[in-house]
Amino acid sequence: MSKQVTFRIWRTDANGGGKFVDYPTEVSEGMVVLDVVHKIQAEQANDLACRWNCKAGKCGSCSAEINGMPKLMCMTRLDQIPLDKPVTIEPMRSFPRLRDLATDVSWNFRVKTKIKKFNPRKPDASDGSWRMAQADVDRVQEFRKCIECFLCQDVCHVLRDHHKHDEFIGPRFLVYTAALEMHPLDTEDRLPELKQACGVGFCNITKCCTKVCPESISITDNAIIPLKERVVDDFFDPLGWLWKKLRPKT
Repeated sequence: MSKQVTFRIWRTDANGGGKFVDYPTEVSEGMVVLDVVHKIQAEQANDLACRWNCKAGKCGSCSAEINGMPKLMCMTRLDQIPLDKPVTIEPMRSFPRLRDLATDVSWNFRVKTKIKKFNPRKPDASDGSWRMAQADVDRVQEFRKCIECFLCQDVCHVLRDHHKHDEFIGPRFLVYTAALEMHPLDTEDRLPELKQACGVGFCNITKCCTKVCPESISITDNAIIPLKERVVDDFFDPLGWLWKKLRPKT
């Protein structure tokens, strides 16, 4: 059964600004927001720009804000949102707008290159293999689920409202750093960078990033808080200084 719903989509103008434009559209059962955007592209706005790729919630390309909430358009079903009033669709606010629903997320990739890479310890055996506890392997496995949709970056108030892009790497890259720091084979010390250049202290643990993660990664509890604790132990706890001298990371 189909019904007509108004979708209010952000459109960029020639001067770099923009405005919301209403598109009354026939929708049917089972559609997701990305289906509607494609339908509007085909029938009403052939020049509407948006990013998408897999339409399966695994590429992270179709990130946008739907009724003010950062979401993946391909994973937001119409039966999950109210349709009795216009549905707003706009680009992520934490990044520069390129055109319509497309944003410039290149800052994220520049940030990633600044994080110290994986530096494994020497093999435990003569055949070049390592021995690891399964619990240690499982701990970092959750972080590998990240699809780099950057919704957590978009909703983070440090980036969204305070624009601390030069001082804070954001939840996505704190997750990436945690995956390296907590890896049972890694020997690199990233704590000085976490304290200064990465700005882990800016996060005040609102858990907004965890709320919007489409992969249900416990970003705050399992990545950011443990990193904060490590920084505190390393720089502000005298016992932590002593422990580091007695048991350096090897």
